[in-house]
Amino acid sequence: LPNPVKVLLSYGELYTDYDLLPNTWYSIKLNIYGYITAIALALPLGFIIGMFPIARSLFSQYIDAVRFLPLTAITGIFIAWFGIGFDMKVYFLSFGILIYLLPVIVQRISELQNPSNNKDYVYLQTISTLGATNWQKFRHVYFPYVTEKISEDIRVLTAISWTYIIVAELLNREGGIGAMIYTLGRQSRTPEVFALLFLIILIGFMQDRLFKFLDQLLFPSKYNYEKGRLKKLFVNTSKK
Repeated sequence: LPNPVKVLLSYGELYTDYDLLPNTWYSIKLNIYGYITAIALALPLGFIIGMFPIARSLFSQYIDAVRFLPLTAITGIFIAWFGIGFDMKVYFLSFGILIYLLPVIVQRISELQNPSNNKDYVYLQTISTLGATNWQKFRHVYFPYVTEKISEDIRVLTAISWTYIIVAELLNREGGIGAMIYTLGRQSRTPEVFALLFLIILIGFMQDRLFKFLDQLLFPSKYNYEKGRLKKLFVNTSKK
């Protein structure tokens, strides 16, 4: 293992000689674009497959099977389809996120539609009793319920996404932390490699905190904020 002092000092050389900041931004940008593309594809496809029995019977088994596909073995297919530039890497990363996220969306819809799930099925019963249309059911029950549930699944995928980022950046090494790790590793620059690995951990931790903050901001009901306020008010009143 390298000396910890050498690992810390290597950040200066990485900044001056290896364009650390541009390469870090390259990886972060790849991650952001990959997530946006994956979510934009997974939500409509997931709702179509989950809410329409014909689509579910046709595609659900294939989606479950694709999860076992080793993505590192199909990089050549993405190169053949999309070339070898930045766009190919975005599509490769988004596909890696999509095959995990899509079955989760379908599963969440199945949980909502399951009559034995008394905790959640009551929402569908209530809105149906009120005479809501299919669009109103989707807008006020299906979409809020599913997005609230999968927000935590998206946050968990952070670690998996960085694995695919490193794989994608090894293809046509035009930038990124993964390309730097490969180059420096071939040169036996162990302190610099460890410094980059710690940088990935830091970025992943910050990304996890960001997703947690957005989850609290977009879905405050999950954290029972109002319930917490009422409990605090009750305790203060009791003390008085």
